[in-house]
Amino acid sequence: MDYELVEITFDNVEKAYEIDRSDIPEAFVDGVPNLIENLEYGRDHKCIGHAFLINKDERTIGTILLGEGIFWDTDPLDLKDRDFYRLVFFVLDKNYRSRGIGAKVLEETVKRVYQDFGECPIVLGVHKDNKDAARFYERHGFKKTDFMEGNDYYYIREL
Repeated sequence: MDYELVEITFDNVEKAYEIDRSDIPEAFVDGVPNLIENLEYGRDHKCIGHAFLINKDERTIGTILLGEGIFWDTDPLDLKDRDFYRLVFFVLDKNYRSRGIGAKVLEETVKRVYQDFGECPIVLGVHKDNKDAARFYERHGFKKTDFMEGNDYYYIREL
């Protein structure tokens, strides 16, 4: 592997500030303070899943969280009585994109979550103006839905 996935803890989460995401609006991917809030939420609600720092050459270059989806009022109604995972905070440093790392990280994270917690659909939101992310997720089996929450389209990857 040309990168390492390290489980995010409250002791190492600050390393996420090392990621150069200066070209990514927070409307596309929330920042580190929201990442910490989500980690606290997952801990407090005992959600299953994995949250990783993506490291390369001993430097943090990204984050990815894939965990148990808890239905929110803003979710599509067809998720209400289903088990699903929610993918959030997937971001790579701008200097490490378009190298295949994102594809490998996504599939490795899905594989680990499925092995450790079982398989179920994965949902995520993509900002309506984030065409690069939309293409990336579509290449990896996610289908765009007609459902929007704010400015984000929901995407789902069924089994």
